[in-house]
Amino acid sequence: MTHLFDPFTVRGVTLRNRIGVSPMCQYSSDNGFATDWHLVHLGSRAIGGAGLILSEATAVTADGRISPHDLGLWTDAHCDQMSRITRFIGEHGAVPGIQLAHAGRKANRHRPWESDGPITSGMWRVIGPSALPFSDGYETPNEMTPSDIDAVKHAFGMAATRAHHAGFRWVEIHAAHGYLLHSFYSPIANRRTDQYGGSYDNRVRFVLEVTRQVRAMWPDDLPLGVRLSSTDWTEDGWTIDDTVELAKRLKAEGVDIVDCSSGGNVATAHIPAHPGYQVPFADAVRRGAGIATAAVGLIANAKQADEIVACGQADLVLLARQSLRDPYWPLHAAQALGAQLAPPPQYARAY
Repeated sequence: MTHLFDPFTVRGVTLRNRIGVSPMCQYSSDNGFATDWHLVHLGSRAIGGAGLILSEATAVTADGRISPHDLGLWTDAHCDQMSRITRFIGEHGAVPGIQLAHAGRKANRHRPWESDGPITSGMWRVIGPSALPFSDGYETPNEMTPSDIDAVKHAFGMAATRAHHAGFRWVEIHAAHGYLLHSFYSPIANRRTDQYGGSYDNRVRFVLEVTRQVRAMWPDDLPLGVRLSSTDWTEDGWTIDDTVELAKRLKAEGVDIVDCSSGGNVATAHIPAHPGYQVPFADAVRRGAGIATAAVGLIANAKQADEIVACGQADLVLLARQSLRDPYWPLHAAQALGAQLAPPPQYARAY
């Protein structure tokens, strides 16, 4: 039986345990450049014992950011400061990972703790599959042209190359939460009539092509993941059955693990959030598509996390809010479960 503190090997990478830190936007970059905040935020969670540290959604184009304060990887110049962070994470036993993203129709926003609404309408070109705003107060996106689609695919591929140059050893493509790739495969946001709209095959075409581009530019011995929204939580939206089928196709494109989240594409959706509420999605995808999965969603208890892995519902448990509350959660969980996880020698006197 596999447990939370057993190692996990994917391609040429081995995680020291089954605990990862979910990508969480910090809105603290300087025009896409990582700052000391990112070094301390991500580095402290490596010291805390997690096996995988995923950076926040990192924009592959300047106008693909949620806010002007998001991390970016649209230029080679962004790599140096990220390299400092990946070195530190690796030196403390964790694997540095990055989530590559494009915000699509949810771009050009203020930081959450600032005023709501777009920064300035037209500050940058907001794009999406169709000219449908996410909700009131969001900009109406420009419907993407074929050249826009090709440009975004190229940007994802180039960002993957830069990620490798910066020392990341795990890449996740963000195709969830109503951002660009999710808005293409969901019938809620995609009203196109060309080869990227209408049928299921057409709507998933873009995410598959982006994945193919990233896999071609990302080293074969390093893992590739994709985060999906497993359901839109609304009638006539994307479903878990749709997700299982897409996961099968992603696996055929060289994807190693699916990070199973949900929602984010319908502002009025009712989401029945409770501890572990998204774990059944990871279980369904793992069994239905025969691919490794990561479970997310209000997971906070060590025993709960261990049972998710031990019962075969997921291969990894990714923590978000709980990691913000306790950067050293893996060390504390190991103590609670009677597992072995050594703290850094500088902290040994406390253990």
